[in-house]
Amino acid sequence: MTAIVVSPNRRYVAIAERGERGIITIFDLHSLRRKKVLSSSEVEAKEFVSLAFSPDSKYLIAQGGSPDWTLVYWTWEKAKIMATTKTSNPQGSPPIYQVTFNPQDNTQICVVGNGIFKLFRYSEGNLKQFAFQKLESQNYLCQTWVSDERVVVGTDNGKLLLFEAGELKNEFNLSMQVAEQSDKSIFGVNENQNLGPPQITSIVAFSKGFACSCGPGTVAWFEKSDDKEYFKKAREIKIPQDNNSADPSKAEQQIVCAMAVSPSEETIVVVTDSSQLYQITMSSAELGKQQGEQTYFEFLAQSFHSGQVTGLDVCLRKPLVATCSNDRSVRIWNYETCNLELYKEFAEEAFSIALHPSGLYICVGFSDKLRLMNLLIDDIRTFKEFPIRGCKECAFSHGGHFFAAVNSTIISIYSSTTFENVSNLKGHNGKVRSVVWSADDSKIVSCGMDGAVYEWDSYSGKRIGESVLKSCSYSGVTIAPDGKNTYAVGSDKSIKEIQDSQILRDVSSDDVTFTTVALSHSGRMLFCGTSAGTLRSIKFPLTNPGEWQEYQGHGKQIVKMKVTFDDLYLITVSEDSTIMMWKIQDREGRTIKREKDVGWAEEILITKSDLEEKNSTMQELLQRVEELRMENDYQLRLKDMNYNDKIKELTEKFIQEMESLKTKNQVLKTDKDKEEAKHEEKTAQLMEKQSNEVRELESANNQKLMLEYEKYQELQTRSMRMQEDYEKQLAELEDRSNKAQQELEEHYNSKLEEKNQQLEQAMDESRQNQKEYEETRRQIEEDADREILDIKNKYERRLRDEKEANSRLKGETGILTKKFTSLEKEIDGHKEEIKKSQTEVVKLNGVIANLQKDILGLKKEIQERDETIQDKEKRIYDLKKKNQELEKFKFVLDYKIKELKKQIEPREADIKAMKEQIQEMESELERFHKQNTQLELNITELRQKLKATDKEMHVERQKVRDVEAVVKRFKTDLHNCVAFIQEPKVLKDSIKALYTKYVQEDVTETATGDAEIQNEYSRQREHLERSVASLRKKLAKDSEIHRADNVRIMQENVSLIKEINDLRKELKIVRVKNHDLEAALGLHRKNNKDVSQLLQSVTSQNKNAMMEEDLKEKGKIIDIQRMEIKKLRSHVEDLEMTVQRPGSGQRLPPMQPV
Repeated sequence: MTAIVVSPNRRYVAIAERGERGIITIFDLHSLRRKKVLSSSEVEAKEFVSLAFSPDSKYLIAQGGSPDWTLVYWTWEKAKIMATTKTSNPQGSPPIYQVTFNPQDNTQICVVGNGIFKLFRYSEGNLKQFAFQKLESQNYLCQTWVSDERVVVGTDNGKLLLFEAGELKNEFNLSMQVAEQSDKSIFGVNENQNLGPPQITSIVAFSKGFACSCGPGTVAWFEKSDDKEYFKKAREIKIPQDNNSADPSKAEQQIVCAMAVSPSEETIVVVTDSSQLYQITMSSAELGKQQGEQTYFEFLAQSFHSGQVTGLDVCLRKPLVATCSNDRSVRIWNYETCNLELYKEFAEEAFSIALHPSGLYICVGFSDKLRLMNLLIDDIRTFKEFPIRGCKECAFSHGGHFFAAVNSTIISIYSSTTFENVSNLKGHNGKVRSVVWSADDSKIVSCGMDGAVYEWDSYSGKRIGESVLKSCSYSGVTIAPDGKNTYAVGSDKSIKEIQDSQILRDVSSDDVTFTTVALSHSGRMLFCGTSAGTLRSIKFPLTNPGEWQEYQGHGKQIVKMKVTFDDLYLITVSEDSTIMMWKIQDREGRTIKREKDVGWAEEILITKSDLEEKNSTMQELLQRVEELRMENDYQLRLKDMNYNDKIKELTEKFIQEMESLKTKNQVLKTDKDKEEAKHEEKTAQLMEKQSNEVRELESANNQKLMLEYEKYQELQTRSMRMQEDYEKQLAELEDRSNKAQQELEEHYNSKLEEKNQQLEQAMDESRQNQKEYEETRRQIEEDADREILDIKNKYERRLRDEKEANSRLKGETGILTKKFTSLEKEIDGHKEEIKKSQTEVVKLNGVIANLQKDILGLKKEIQERDETIQDKEKRIYDLKKKNQELEKFKFVLDYKIKELKKQIEPREADIKAMKEQIQEMESELERFHKQNTQLELNITELRQKLKATDKEMHVERQKVRDVEAVVKRFKTDLHNCVAFIQEPKVLKDSIKALYTKYVQEDVTETATGDAEIQNEYSRQREHLERSVASLRKKLAKDSEIHRADNVRIMQENVSLIKEINDLRKELKIVRVKNHDLEAALGLHRKNNKDVSQLLQSVTSQNKNAMMEEDLKEKGKIIDIQRMEIKKLRSHVEDLEMTVQRPGSGQRLPPMQPV
């Protein structure tokens, strides 16, 4: 595939493929079916380099490749070519990179390439170029439309060019900014970093602006400026470092190849040259801009291999796949979730990989050693190394107790528990290409480039079977589950079935080389990978000739292939650095059924140090939780006290309000009764008034009706008279109309004879017009297009029809006198057609005259432009002369500046001393701020404690008052009882009453009241605990937010202080320079009239508008900065007034004004 594009309505996708002749296939994204296949005999190229759909998705343009670089314009639904044209220049035929449609116009197309920027418009069956450019030839790499007339184009030297209607409007140089950034970080630059100008390889537009790639790992974000005519750079988005890589900064050097924006403009996706996909959401980019932080891309799904995949293995107990690649990375994938579980990059290339059946270990063959590694929860770590260099094949046994590793021509078997070399299998004369264990681990089958397939006893290390075919170099082998048959593929373009050291079947592949072979664990399905990247599912058991189904997937040859242990998926890897997962479906629907009780293993490895760190952090967090609980309990108690007081106050207020509302209600009821009585009286009075008015109206209406009836009778008599008059007038009008009709008939008969004569004259005129038309047609044929020829044919047919009609009319004039009305209509129609033809001929003559005028105007424009060019060249010559004079003046001033710099050096020492003094003052000020904040915190804590103690004291005082009141009442009652001491019965009754009043009632009331109070208390406590927990969470969130705000404010203050210092430096330098220039020019002298006259003459002769504008801008900047310094000083003084700072040891000198 060489190009891909999605239609604007998101319904279709077009894919260009390379072949003997370039082919474009269009698919329907809804049904996922092929819609149309396009190809053209007019295109000599074998590929199409760029595609684009029109805005309404009805047309498609395709840019062909070398050697002819033909642009084809299709109506793809009909597979019809509308127009073609050559887009490249005839000199050297430079390459074309991209073609696009105008987003608002189906007929306008933009093409960019090496030194090529062309705009085409489709009209009259041709693609015609317009808006020719007169710019220096540059290598235009990409382009996008930002409006219906504006195009942004990127070049290989870091320039962005904005064209409007084909004219250059603005230019933005990204290479200058990249150079500034490289100067700032020159000590941290990698040696391999490319310091040349950044190539703008991709641009994508959206509603607010556009984004473009600008250098390694960087995308520049441009937004519309305030005037909405131009664009300004808003921010940069970078690719982050890869912490799993041996060189984390290598990821930052990726080059962005292509970009795309989602239809809702929520995300941007980029593709890099190392086959990685990154994304960023627009909202996160906006947040990064507001906070002033650097924004970074994120992986769209996960990280992928960027080099050829060299190794593949599948796990038995977990749904894991392990791969290794030339990009020095090892990756662990989950084939059920299609996610990347783990990956790590190493310093050496990995050639082979084997995954332990438990899924906890891997064996990887690097260029220097063979390493056994642990698969931890978040890392891959080596725990054992073996001295095997460049191990191309390795495999664990199905039990996991052994693993085999290939060392050139020798197969070494190691124990995975003791790591001892159990045996070495020797016998191959060439490199071993594949090693497979049998299902029961009793056999090992190997094949090599020497044409040998050997069977080995894994326990004794002896060779028990062999099959040698020196004409074939084997590349893959597999063994049946029962261990009887083996299947091998190699360079002889066939698959061989071997049993008991003999080849049973040799099935040809029809001139395609098989590179690898895999057999399902059920022994029912056989798969082969080819050198062309296709996958073949071969009918099993094998038949000669073989039967298979072929599936296209990879772009290059398949290197490795594995079937998962549940026979549901087939995993293939290829030289095109892709991993494909194929779902296996048997025609008969037979698959291995896994036991329901046995699921995937969920165990993971973790190191002891990591576990101890996590435990320690857990303990610290638990301690913090306990401390927070204690604090919460104390605060809850305080709040309980407060809430109880509030509840009492609220209940009292509620009772008072209830009583007041009852009184109000009674008052309102009395008012209501009074109002009802008044209302009844008013309604009775109104009813009486209404009845009287109705009677009066009835009498008045009866009188009016009598008057109206009399008027009606008078009108009726008048209408009868009028009707009689009108009948008489109608009779008179009928007589007049009959007479007029007779006169008109006579008049039209005379007109008919006149029109017959006019018809004959028209015939003569049409003959003359025909001759004139033939002469004009001969003149127009040289410049006219296809449409004029069609018009000519139409009019010739119409003239023939008219001749025939006129000949018929001549023969039938005597017969058709009765049908003169129909003949008049036909004559009028013919006259109109003749007039139309005459007007069209006049229009064509006018078009020719206009075109001739346009040619004369263009010639005049060319002459005018040549004259302007000559004027500009003269002006350039004059400016060069002025420049030489200014350089001489500059040389004199430079010499004086050098002398004055020598006098400035002692002043700079004083400036440094003052700066150090200012820094000490700022450090002391920061220390005072910290002390003040700490003291404020202590004061707030003490105030809170004081409030809590005050509340407790008030509660205790209230209790004492209540008890004292009860005691006083009891004393008074007891004193009253003493009065009855002479009367024992009355005394007894009064004491009983005292007992019941102060003892029994209190006990019962407290017993019943305590239960209710406890329930209410528990309910209120639960409610308050919940509210306290929610408030605590809110408090924690608010404190985090305020903490971040405080840090941000401190950072802003530091940056502002730095800016003030820098501005002071710049201001002093500018003042010194001004002083030096004034001294050099002698402006400080008393008699400086000659000098000022000299300056005025120089400035009047050599006016430099840029210098004047710079001086004005710098003066404005100095005024603004002075105002900011005054504001900051006033702010500092206000802070000093509000914050009482502790006295320092010595008084600092005051800050000198600038």
